[in-house]
Amino acid sequence: MSRWKCAHGLLILPLVLAGCSEDNSQPTTTDLKPPSETGTLKVATRNGSTTYYLDRHENPVGPEHALISAYAEQRGWQVEWRLLESTSEVLAALESGNTHLAAAGLTHLASRDERFARGPAHTEITEQLVCHRDARPMPRKSEDIPGTDIVVTAGSSYVETLNKLNEQHPEIRFQADADRTTEVILSDVAERDVGCTVADSNIVQVMRRHFPHLEVAMTLTEGRNLGWYLPRGSEDLGSDAHEWMNSVDGDEAIGLMENQYYSYIGDFDFVDLRALNRRIEDRLPKFIDKFREAEAKTGMPADLLAALAYQESHWDPTARSPTGVRGIMMLTQRTAKSLGVTNRLDPEAAIDGGARYLADRHRRLPETIPEPDRTFLALASYNIGRGHLLDARELARTLNKNPDSWQEMTEVLPLKADKRYYPSTRYGYARGYEPVHYVQRIRNYRDVIRSAFE
Repeated sequence: MSRWKCAHGLLILPLVLAGCSEDNSQPTTTDLKPPSETGTLKVATRNGSTTYYLDRHENPVGPEHALISAYAEQRGWQVEWRLLESTSEVLAALESGNTHLAAAGLTHLASRDERFARGPAHTEITEQLVCHRDARPMPRKSEDIPGTDIVVTAGSSYVETLNKLNEQHPEIRFQADADRTTEVILSDVAERDVGCTVADSNIVQVMRRHFPHLEVAMTLTEGRNLGWYLPRGSEDLGSDAHEWMNSVDGDEAIGLMENQYYSYIGDFDFVDLRALNRRIEDRLPKFIDKFREAEAKTGMPADLLAALAYQESHWDPTARSPTGVRGIMMLTQRTAKSLGVTNRLDPEAAIDGGARYLADRHRRLPETIPEPDRTFLALASYNIGRGHLLDARELARTLNKNPDSWQEMTEVLPLKADKRYYPSTRYGYARGYEPVHYVQRIRNYRDVIRSAFE
């Protein structure tokens, strides 16, 4: 079951297999013309947080979407996305002769290289055995695995990995489930409905923020590449894709993709993440409409404002700090006065004021700064103050860094605490490392909170 959709078409599909299913059907010869002739690149993918999905505004996003879009734009092509329900269907689409390229978080494997033309790689992962953190005994070595309840996605690369381990330890047993995706099985592990599972490290990295009880018991493989595949006989397009991925433009696209989807994800403290999920249920409902109203007034996304408020106060409207900031948005008395907020402990007034303040920080930045960098810089300004941010941007220019790039500013902002640099700045010393961690935490919190606003 599939449909072709243009790059900005809207289609919501359930999460699908994250592994690598195999299909031994033979390629079908068609008259599919190359994108260099038609101007259209036909790409097969699947719906998932590490591939392609729709954001809260129903815009297509995701790591694979970002890379393919950059590649096609550089070549002057349009993209037609073919959204399929499983990796096996993605691979079958390659063999049908109606797809130029598959970009679906596919692991480069020798068994696949026999069937398809290997495209360029973009992400390195390992396969990890994941269990509930309270599982006892926790399998930490391959010889500990026998006797462990393991369920993996049927037909996946994880089956191949476990079968190879079984050659060394014949007592290893596992269930290959054809109905559940890797993401679903991971959630079942968190609920203790399944003992353990195997998943790619990037999927685990994303899922652990939503399910804090997931723990990586051990890494089963060395580094493996995720990348694209093409049908056999697609040497010209394959060579072009390799050339682009290894070019300056390709390197930049990979860097932007990693920054947007992976690099900010830190190791959550288990207690903090468990508290966040609990507070999403018992605290956020009291304020969620206020965040939505603030978005309508200011244009600042409601889920971003909620993440900002959680970072500031854990959604406690009576919060206060030793330095005098108070309320759910932890406004200073001076800032509150400038915003017309007379009672910082009134959550409605504080959320409205905090949203207007963030919008002002955002508005004062040059419109030429691309998103999401402009929003991240606005958050840094909310935290450290506009003067210190302007200092850091000027310092970035002096150091031949890009002041409009959040990634490069994460290297420059900490220099505001370095005596080799801050004496030459207008506003002097500041704990410049704080806004870097501040924005990182808000981005993590937002990813977890986002589902409450959908």
